[in-house]
Amino acid sequence: MKMKATEIRKMSAAELEAKLGDLKKDLFQLRLQHATNQLDNPIRIAQVKKDIARVKTLIREQQLAGR
Repeated sequence: MKMKATEIRKMSAAELEAKLGDLKKDLFQLRLQHATNQLDNPIRIAQVKKDIARVKTLIREQQLAGR
């Protein structure tokens, strides 16, 4: 399931950091499954990477807005 930018923008800084941690754990698990040939949908790895990028972008936007 792809995350929408509008959903992410509603989150606080702490929620974004928590979400980033969860996404990184998910990516690790997906890579592990892919390495052991247990991954059903390899496209999911790319989706999680894009979600990580979205969250990092919004974290950075909030940092710049707080200056």
